[in-house]
Amino acid sequence: MQRLMRLQVLWGIRHSYNGVHPAPWYLCCRSLSRAGAPRWNDHDRPEEFNFASDVLDYWTQMEQEGKRGSNPALWWVNNQGDEVKWSFGEMTDLSQRAANVFTQTCGLQHGDHLALILPRVPEWWLVVIGCIRAGIIFIPGTTQMKAKDILYRLQMSKAKGIVTIDTFAAEVDSLVSECPALKTKLLVSDHSRQGWLDFRSLIKSASPDHTCIKSKTLDPMGTFFTSGTTGLPKMAKHSHGLALRSSLPSCRQLMQLKTSDVLWCLSDPGWIMASLGCLFEPWTAGSTLFIHHLPQFDPKVILQTLCKYPITQCLAAPAVYRMVLQQISTSLRFPALEHCVTGGEALLPEEQEEWRRRTGLLLYQVYGQSETGISCGTLRGMKIKPGSMGKSILPFDIQIIDDKGNILPLNTEGNIGIRIKPTKPIGLFMCYEDNPEKTAEVECGDFYNTGDRATMDEEGYIWFLGRNDDIINASGWLPLMLSLHSGSTLQVVKAFIVLTPEYLSHDRDQLTQELQQHVKSVTAPYKYPRKVEFVPELPKTITGKIKRSELRKKEFGQK
Repeated sequence: MQRLMRLQVLWGIRHSYNGVHPAPWYLCCRSLSRAGAPRWNDHDRPEEFNFASDVLDYWTQMEQEGKRGSNPALWWVNNQGDEVKWSFGEMTDLSQRAANVFTQTCGLQHGDHLALILPRVPEWWLVVIGCIRAGIIFIPGTTQMKAKDILYRLQMSKAKGIVTIDTFAAEVDSLVSECPALKTKLLVSDHSRQGWLDFRSLIKSASPDHTCIKSKTLDPMGTFFTSGTTGLPKMAKHSHGLALRSSLPSCRQLMQLKTSDVLWCLSDPGWIMASLGCLFEPWTAGSTLFIHHLPQFDPKVILQTLCKYPITQCLAAPAVYRMVLQQISTSLRFPALEHCVTGGEALLPEEQEEWRRRTGLLLYQVYGQSETGISCGTLRGMKIKPGSMGKSILPFDIQIIDDKGNILPLNTEGNIGIRIKPTKPIGLFMCYEDNPEKTAEVECGDFYNTGDRATMDEEGYIWFLGRNDDIINASGWLPLMLSLHSGSTLQVVKAFIVLTPEYLSHDRDQLTQELQQHVKSVTAPYKYPRKVEFVPELPKTITGKIKRSELRKKEFGQK
């Protein structure tokens, strides 16, 4: 990807690490009326909530009153030495401009859908916060997608606008005729492109005066596509309650972030973990969010970054910690790192112990899905049971249930269920948009059935066992969707192939390579099968459906 050199003019990049450097055209924010930060209890359901006005603008006010330190709200770097630092005041100003771009220039209205396919660039935060201010429903997507994935998402969401980079502009142009709802295309680039609006130029010239909508807590805020590793992705629609949940006391205990903390969350911007770990969690606490552009997961760069910058907390998939360990010859003490959290795939007890032994830091697990956000975890300071995902986090009530929604005895394998009756907890997804059948399928008695299998011990700790369907987490690209674990290696997609007669004599290695290359060429690379096994037949039920459980037993030697 390009070096984003235009940022030097528009955003005011610094090459030193001290202080906040305002953009040259930055206009001071208006004073805000609230005297203090709103506070809620775990089970409060305020009628209105908007993360932009109730949280981000509150910290802007604290900055103006000298009640928060000089640490930036967002601290972005890349491999070329470029750097962006924005205060909360600048985030308020820039996101208000973004909201005006969407409504005044693009003509988007409250309730419209806006797709964004952006890497880890500062504009991602302007788009999301701008949408929240204007009541536009943001729909993030991973940059791993191919044209076919983008088309599916644009058609399913009926997005009226899209924000992306040069890499995807040509593909979007080739799909426009098949997306009648798409009216606005915004480009984050150093170059202009016919038919596209220049997002950076529009932000620069837009008015900073914007009145944030008075959103209801249960109004739609964002939609996150599930992974769709082996099936079509579903649209998990979330209300503003997803952002509110980061303000609830029990959720604040998860990482116990402070205004002096610098949090680095390595999630891909297309997944729900980015909205949580790279936005709602750190900024609810008034912390600094650290972002490295990191176009590829380079373990050397990750290790260097943890050593170079004053990062105090890190949130990443287990694969990231494994890669870092491979770069450490014996042991290493990071200069500022205090707390490490992981989620997105199963973590072996020996991996937790190895991280502790070689870095001196504990590794805390969290669990969740696109539908739930972080639903359980080991809170900072809580006893770690190696291999456990921790306990449910209020207001979620997690139980292990059978297929009819009955609560199972302790230490009995069953489905992870989240209680939704008599009242659905704040932060749980609203529904699968435009798919009432799928929404109804996951309602199991008084519970939402996650489709994940686990047990619960006497102290309430949850022990993950595997998925109950065909969703697979691949190489950490799906934060907060746990699945089968294949030993000490990464979780991978495996294909079981039954050859037709004309291919029985073909070279199996060559067929494997052709299959892998084909999948990479037509869909997101994280979906390609890293393991392939040729079998004479697939196990099936009496109705002809494939018995995936039997394939799991075959793969992992389960009884």
